[in-house]
Amino acid sequence: MCWLCNTKSSAWASRRAFLAIAGTSVAVPAMAQVDVGKSSALRKLVPAETLENAANKQYAEMMAEANGQKALATAKHPQLVRLRGIAQRLIPHAAQWNDRARQWSWEVNLIGSKQLNAFCMPGGKIAFYTGLLDQLKPTDDEVAMVMGHEMAHALREHGRERLAKSQATSLGLSLGAQLLGLGQIGEVAANLGTQLLSLKFSREDESEADLVGLELAARGGYAPQAGASLWRKMAQAGSGAGGPKFLSTHPSGPDRIRELELNAPKVQGLYEQARKAG
Repeated sequence: MCWLCNTKSSAWASRRAFLAIAGTSVAVPAMAQVDVGKSSALRKLVPAETLENAANKQYAEMMAEANGQKALATAKHPQLVRLRGIAQRLIPHAAQWNDRARQWSWEVNLIGSKQLNAFCMPGGKIAFYTGLLDQLKPTDDEVAMVMGHEMAHALREHGRERLAKSQATSLGLSLGAQLLGLGQIGEVAANLGTQLLSLKFSREDESEADLVGLELAARGGYAPQAGASLWRKMAQAGSGAGGPKFLSTHPSGPDRIRELELNAPKVQGLYEQARKAG
């Protein structure tokens, strides 16, 4: 049972009700304020459920290994409590970007490591490393931007698309062949969990995750301006020799910061609305 399933606070109960739109009088959330277009149809080469199951298995193995090394934070760890509190405010808005998120067993864990890193696997499995919190010393708004960004990769199924492209190429299969019943890619997907953390997303994927994450955070009541300030900190952290692992798959730069600054006003109203409702 995931930690989220056991949350009984009235605040979280009200947010869960937000998702139960069908057959109720609950208002449908406002349309997306950022424009990221449609997801690639190529991702359908890898069955979503198969990849999510593979990710869940890999995540469980990672957490078990961290626990065995006494590096997995306990439920009462202050930094983990903080992370889970932020996640509670973002997750209710996830289904707007991917309806499958309603059925995901969301988890948030904290691993003791000097790595400046965080991720969200398909199926809603989130992990932060203490190095990111200790080195960047992010505000809650900036943590929400990291979390929203990583959630966006999972919600927009960027990993599924990347794997589909690589497997389609290596197996010599086309989308047409898959639709005709050739299921090799689906079979291979079950063994892809170990690749999920080493994927390098495209520039388009990264930009999309920035914008979707920005909106998720704003809807959760976190200041949109934190998107730009976060990546300034990331850029500064990456100026040393080698740079943090996070930046090997999430490159920073002035263009990225400028794009976040340009889009922050688009979600400012969502942020203000969330703050009033909060």
